Amino acid sequence: MYSKVDKNILDKLRETCGNEYVLTDKSQMMGFKGDETAALEKRVNVRFPEAVVKPGSTEEVSMIMTIAYNEGVPVTPRGGGTGLSGGVVPIHGGIVLSLERLDNIIEIDTENLMAVVEAGVTLEALYDAVEEVGLYFPPHPGDEGAHIGGSIAANAGGARCVRYGVIRNYVQGMKVVLPKGDILNLKGKLLKNNTGYALRHLLIGSEGTLGIITEATLRLMPSSIEPTILVAPYKKREDAVRTIPEILRSGIIPLGVEYIEKEALTRSEKHLDRSWPTKKGAASLMIMVSGRGEEEILSKSQEIMEICEKNNAIDVFLASEDREKENVMEIRSKIYDALKEDSLEIFDITVPPSKIVDFMKKVEEVSGKYDLPMPAYGHGADGNIHVHVMNTDMETYEKIKNELFKKSNKLGGVITGEHGVGVTKIDDLHFSRSDKELELMRTIKSVFDPKNILNTGKVVPGPFEEE
Repeated sequence: MYSKVDKNILDKLRETCGNEYVLTDKSQMMGFKGDETAALEKRVNVRFPEAVVKPGSTEEVSMIMTIAYNEGVPVTPRGGGTGLSGGVVPIHGGIVLSLERLDNIIEIDTENLMAVVEAGVTLEALYDAVEEVGLYFPPHPGDEGAHIGGSIAANAGGARCVRYGVIRNYVQGMKVVLPKGDILNLKGKLLKNNTGYALRHLLIGSEGTLGIITEATLRLMPSSIEPTILVAPYKKREDAVRTIPEILRSGIIPLGVEYIEKEALTRSEKHLDRSWPTKKGAASLMIMVSGRGEEEILSKSQEIMEICEKNNAIDVFLASEDREKENVMEIRSKIYDALKEDSLEIFDITVPPSKIVDFMKKVEEVSGKYDLPMPAYGHGADGNIHVHVMNTDMETYEKIKNELFKKSNKLGGVITGEHGVGVTKIDDLHFSRSDKELELMRTIKSVFDPKNILNTGKVVPGPFEEE
């Protein structure tokens, strides 16, 4: 089906990028087999690529894709490798195309409030650069080592989505290399563009299956002061979930509203040797409150505290000191790390926020049925709950997965809200997409990539009619 990377192809790649940027030794390619997905090798046939190529420009990416397309060699684009769905696994070997050298911040435009950056710029580098000029890039998927290109390809979300939305909302333009090597320049710095199909939105969230993003123009906002954090524990998860829409109906849109069950908190506390502000309750809300000034933040915080208490919160804690905020944020952000080693999967199911209680009841039922702990936490105001399936046999895992995916569909939800389909969920897409939708997705993939060489085996289930 696909051609091997032979000496002739390697010579062309070295001529394009330089010898030092073409790797073929397994010891050098060890870190290019996968990403941060839990138990990846238990669930996916992980293999070495035949070559890793590190281009230094959009033009070099174009030349590599032209070579690969003409020779029929599969290409797996790779950003920071921080994904959680196996989206960068080279399942057919071939070439891994790493964008790590495309790490220039080309421009911070303070007049138009835009940043122009290459795909290999990390989120951390972008945050630091815009902060220096008093600006702010709202999306925060979690891992600041993630690359901009990969974050756009995955349409990354995170805790701030309730206020600012996903990364799609901030991508105004991009450069993209298509599978045949064509360079697409989708103009940025425009707040309005009604000239036909919005191709950039088709490429955002396509997980590198339609094209390789090499540059992006991103919308920025004026910076605000550090948020205050409220921790509201509840005896009953129903009370915690019921609080969320009441906060939103009040007219206050928090920076984030995190829903965290006690077991997940306990594991993270132990992992970090830190203490959550309260030991009470079965579940907690962690509410981040932002604003332009301290008085505004304090006023919002007091109103939210009253709403929480009205809904049976126990001793709401206000983290206003830097050390208190850092402690709470660290415990929340390290839950995945604390659970990963003992996890077979982290589900990324999203349901309408009002259905979180129904979904969590199903999680509790399934956990008891299979006698398996299933710690849960996530972005409460988005209905995006991360449920860990702890280590078990694959047969039990499949049963649990099917029960939860079916339940999410019945509740009007989807199997992934932010981590993406990748390779780990490609066979489960039918739980969230109709046959007609899948047919249209295959058609779109075939138009962009007639030979099906770009990140093949991800997102869009086959079969494909290839050139």
